[in-house]
Amino acid sequence: MSFEPSPRGAELRQRVTEFIDSVVLPAESVYEEQMRAAGDPHAHPQVIEDLKSEARDRGLWNLFMPHATPWTPDPVPNLDYAYLAELAGRSHLASEAMNCSAPDTGNMEVLALFGTDRQQDEWLPPLL
Repeated sequence: MSFEPSPRGAELRQRVTEFIDSVVLPAESVYEEQMRAAGDPHAHPQVIEDLKSEARDRGLWNLFMPHATPWTPDPVPNLDYAYLAELAGRSHLASEAMNCSAPDTGNMEVLALFGTDRQQDEWLPPLL
């Protein structure tokens, strides 16, 4: 069995690395500053939404979903995603920036696989 990423997985690794290096890591100081300014440990700083927008624009969104859904038509296999998750671990902001953070990822997978049509219609669009 090969544990090498697929060609697409290798390309995603390059794109995720570039995103983290050029956008996410520099945003960490902005995040810390915005959190201090908010004075609330539960605040949601604007920089998180800015990172999410950039990740979406770069096609680095919902990479965790291993099967096709109406919202993730081109899924990333688990083996390829493992390498991406490892890269995301370089920053406490990266997984959330790419909409790949717990507990949402597990909840989205369960809803996509086992949710009723009503549950999927209500919960998946805002989550994915």
